[in-house]
Amino acid sequence: MVARHIPSTSTLLAFEAAARHGKFALAARELVVTEGAISRQVARLEAFLGVSLFLRSGNRVELTAHGARYAEEVGRLLVSLERSTLQVMTSPPQQGVLELAVIGTFATRWLVPRLPLFSRKRPDVLVNLSTRNEPFVLNGSAFDAAITFAHPAWAGTESHHLLRSPLIPVCRADLVPQGYGMSAGRLPGLPLLHKTTTPESWRDYAREFGVDLQNAAAGSRFEQFSMLIEAALAGLGVALVPRLYVSEELRTGRLVPVGPPGESAGKDFILVTNSRTSRTELLDDFSDWLVDEAGPEYRPATSDSAAAHPSYVIQ
Repeated sequence: MVARHIPSTSTLLAFEAAARHGKFALAARELVVTEGAISRQVARLEAFLGVSLFLRSGNRVELTAHGARYAEEVGRLLVSLERSTLQVMTSPPQQGVLELAVIGTFATRWLVPRLPLFSRKRPDVLVNLSTRNEPFVLNGSAFDAAITFAHPAWAGTESHHLLRSPLIPVCRADLVPQGYGMSAGRLPGLPLLHKTTTPESWRDYAREFGVDLQNAAAGSRFEQFSMLIEAALAGLGVALVPRLYVSEELRTGRLVPVGPPGESAGKDFILVTNSRTSRTELLDDFSDWLVDEAGPEYRPATSDSAAAHPSYVIQ
C-alpha cells in the first residue's frame, strides 16, 4: 500500500476559504469555526508543505506566490471532489452517469432541448452538463468527456468528430430590403457583429463568396455565439453564427439569412474523452445519438474533416 503525501481535508478547506476571502475571519464565518482555528489549520498546512502560504501583517493576510498557485489548484480539486461526491450521493446504483463539459451555447440552444429524446432512448442514463467554453485539462478532471470546438489545444487527446456546422450570416428581417434573395452581395453597408475570439471570420466568409467587405473588422464584438444571436435578434446587425444554433429562428422567420452558409468559416464539434474513462459503450451510444439527431447535413465529410485537423481528430 502506497502512503499518499496529502494534507488533511480540513486544512485544505480552511486554506481555500482563507485564500478566497483574503481574511481569516471571513473564512471562519463561512466554515462556522473560530478565527484561531483557521489560523492553526493554515499553520499546520504551511508546516506540512514547508513553505509560507500567506504574508501576515497584523490582522491582514496576503497570499504568497506559492500560496496563490496552490490556492488555484486546491480550489479546482475541491470543486471536482464535491461534484464527484454529489454524483455518488444522488445517482441510483444501477443508473449510468455521463459527466460532460459542454460549450455553453451548444448546450442551451441545441443539446438541452433534445436531451429528453436521449432520455427516452436510454432511461438508464443520467446526463450531467457543465459549461466549459475554452480548452482545459480534461485528464484528471471529474468529466468523462467534453463536447467542444476542434482546436489545436486538444492535440494528442483521444477525440472523435461529431458534427460540422457552417457559419451563416443572419439578422432581423427589417434590416434588409424586401425582395432580395439569399445573396452575400447584400452584406456591404450592413452593420456586422463579431465574435471576439474569431475576428477573421467575416474576412474568410467574404473571401469565399467574393464579397468586398471594406470594413470587415468594424462593428460590435461579443464573447459568445449566444450573445451574437441575441444581438442579431435585437436588430443590432448581422451575426455570423453556426447554422446549427439558429435553425429554429430561421424556421420561424425571427432571423433571416443574408447569404448562404459558408463552409470556409465552419465550426467542427468534437467529443474529447478523458483517458480515465476513454471511449465506453455509453459514450459511444451518446455520440452516435448526437450525430443522428443533428442529421446528415451536419455530419463532417469522412476524409476532408480528418485532413483538416490531422493531429487532434481521430475518426
